[in-house]
Amino acid sequence: MSSTINQILQKCVDGERITPDEGLALAQSSDLTAIGRAADAVARRLHPEPYRTYNIDRNVNYTNICAAECDFCAFFRKRRDADAYLLPREEIYKKIEETIELGGNQVLLQGGLHPALGIEWYEELLSDLKGRFPTVNLHAFSPPELWHVHKIAKISLDELLGRLKKAGLGSIPGGGAEILVDRVRTEITRGKCMTDEWLEVMRVWHSIGGRSSATMMFGHVESLAERIEHFDRLRQLQDETAGFTAFICWTFQKPERHESHSPYFTMYQTPTVGGFEYLKMQAIARLYLDNFANIQSSWVTQGPKIGQIALFFGANDMGSLMIEENVVASAGTVYYLSLEEIRSAIREAGYIPRQRNVFYEYVDAEPSSHELQIA
Repeated sequence: MSSTINQILQKCVDGERITPDEGLALAQSSDLTAIGRAADAVARRLHPEPYRTYNIDRNVNYTNICAAECDFCAFFRKRRDADAYLLPREEIYKKIEETIELGGNQVLLQGGLHPALGIEWYEELLSDLKGRFPTVNLHAFSPPELWHVHKIAKISLDELLGRLKKAGLGSIPGGGAEILVDRVRTEITRGKCMTDEWLEVMRVWHSIGGRSSATMMFGHVESLAERIEHFDRLRQLQDETAGFTAFICWTFQKPERHESHSPYFTMYQTPTVGGFEYLKMQAIARLYLDNFANIQSSWVTQGPKIGQIALFFGANDMGSLMIEENVVASAGTVYYLSLEEIRSAIREAGYIPRQRNVFYEYVDAEPSSHELQIA
């Protein structure tokens, strides 16, 4: 390990903020062990408790109809496609009921940028679901969806988000971030919000008391410097609003082609990013995002073993049981873990598993003194 890398890592361990140039130096380094060790030290400093957490929720993709075209997405369809859908309300009820039966306390509602759904449709959906399931948090509508509705409705983001919050919107997922650099976004997608627009949705939501997560999908056409720029944009907004609860990153999964896709397939030429690069970037996220309390493992794309190892590379959370997942699965990557497998992975890593909600509050019983002694 070079003396420069050692100095940067020591700064992180000591709680000092690193610069974009220092973040880039870490991204260019191949010393995974040293970077991981530092990230683990930071995670343990921020989370000295003997617990590592997980959530029980369900992804409800209410529509796959989308006005945007993203080269990485095998999920979206155009309105005239034979397999295009908009879920009936009764089917959404059933999915939420099943989630509650499995001990879940949240549903993640995400869909495509539907060209014909106005704000009233979203208000009615939220109000209906909140009325039927008052204890379930509606973690719903990524920034691209909300920006799209804002444009269709021709109202301000303040009004849009205020109305949706009043209707029952509990928190916003960080989807659709990909890489928060316009050069990258322009190359891989068309008809979707740009960097400042994604950030502005989050800024306004935080300003009215809302909380949200943040994400990154990497390993396609972006450079290492652009990954660090993504981290920096998130860190700047978190300095401003303190509204992000957690950060989650995952690797690009090459989708199968679909006849409705655009002809731009530049992302297919990129090599697949594996576990080494995933663990390194997650660890760097923990070191760079010093104002984020939580980092979540991404076993959905990396598999259970790498997902577990991520607990030693800066993650303090094993993510969700993921009762249902459609978007990543559409690209051909399918990893599923049972609740006991998630809990066992945490135990094997030397921690006590605790169930939490989207706000990272514990929702299960306090561990017994015996459990605390053996942890």
